[in-house]
Amino acid sequence: MTTADKFRWGILGTGNIARLFARGLKAIPDAALVAVGSRAQASADAFGDEFGVPRRHAGYEALAGDPEVDAIYVATPHSLHAENTLLCLDAGKPVICEKPFAINTMQAKQMVARARERKLFLMEAMWTRFLPAMVRARELLAAGAIGEVRMVMADFGFRTNFNPKGRLFNPALGGGGLLDVGVYPVSLASMVFGGPPTRMTGMATLGATGVDEQASMTLGYKDGQIAVLATGIRTQTPHIAYILGAEGHIYFPPRWWHAAAFTLSVNGKADETFELPYEGNGYNYEAVEVMACVRAGRLESDTMPLDETLQIMQTLDAIRAQWGLKYPME
Repeated sequence: MTTADKFRWGILGTGNIARLFARGLKAIPDAALVAVGSRAQASADAFGDEFGVPRRHAGYEALAGDPEVDAIYVATPHSLHAENTLLCLDAGKPVICEKPFAINTMQAKQMVARARERKLFLMEAMWTRFLPAMVRARELLAAGAIGEVRMVMADFGFRTNFNPKGRLFNPALGGGGLLDVGVYPVSLASMVFGGPPTRMTGMATLGATGVDEQASMTLGYKDGQIAVLATGIRTQTPHIAYILGAEGHIYFPPRWWHAAAFTLSVNGKADETFELPYEGNGYNYEAVEVMACVRAGRLESDTMPLDETLQIMQTLDAIRAQWGLKYPME
C-alpha cells in the first residue's frame, strides 16, 4: 500500500461508465485518478486530457502492471469483466468491477477464487448500495420501522432504438435488459431479504438478436417474501421501488437507483420524507468504500460482500435459464 497522502486510482476502459466513475472521484479529497488504460493510445490520451490523468496506457496489461496504481476500476463491457478483473488481480491490484460482475456464475466464481487466493480486495460496483439514502433505508429496515418486510416491487427499464450492431442488442457482449439494468432490482431484493430466492418465475421478450428486450421476474424467498421486478431496453418503466412491510412501506421515487430521498409510510402515522442528497455524482461513495477497505487490509466489503455477488449471479443465471437465453460464450 502506498504511503502517499492520496489513494491512487486507475481506470480500465474509457467508455461512459468510466467517465462517471472518474467524475465521482473528483468529489473525494484524498483520491487521485493517476492512470487510465485503453486498447488504443488515442482513446487513453483523450480520456486523460478530459480528466487530467497523467499516466495513459495503450493496453490493459500496462495499466494492470503500473506500480503507481493502488486499485483499479474495471469499466469495460460485460463480456470482458472476468478477463480484465483476472488480469488486474494477477498483477497484484485490488479491483472494483462494474456490474454485472460477470456474464455468469462460472466466471464470477473464478474471479472471487482468484482474489481470495491472492489475498486481494475485490468488489462488485453496485454503487446504489452506498448512497446515503440507501444506507438510511437499510438502517430503518433493520430497526423494524415497517415491521416484517414482505415484498419488494422495483423496476429499471428504458426505451432505446433497435440497433442490431449496438452493445445492448449484441448477445456476444451480454446484451439485453437483465445484465445491463435488471441487475439493479435483483440486487435490491437481495439486499432487503438478505439472501437468494428459493423459487422464481418470469417471462421475457427475446428480440430479433436473441437478447431480452423486456422482462418481468417474480422471486420468492425462504420466509414467504416476494420480489416483483421488471426490466427492459425497449420499454420505459416508471423507475420506482417499494419495500412493503407488515406495518408500512418505504417508497423510492423515480430513478430510485439514484436515490437522494425516500418516503417512510407507517400505518397510523404521518408520512415522513427523508432527504439525503449525495455529494458528487454518487459514484464516489463506492470508491470511498474501496479505499477504506484497502487501507484497512480488508479483502471485501461488508456492504457488498462477494458471497452475495455470487448469489446474485446465480439468480441471474437461473432467470435466463427459464427464458432460454444463453450467450455465445457459454
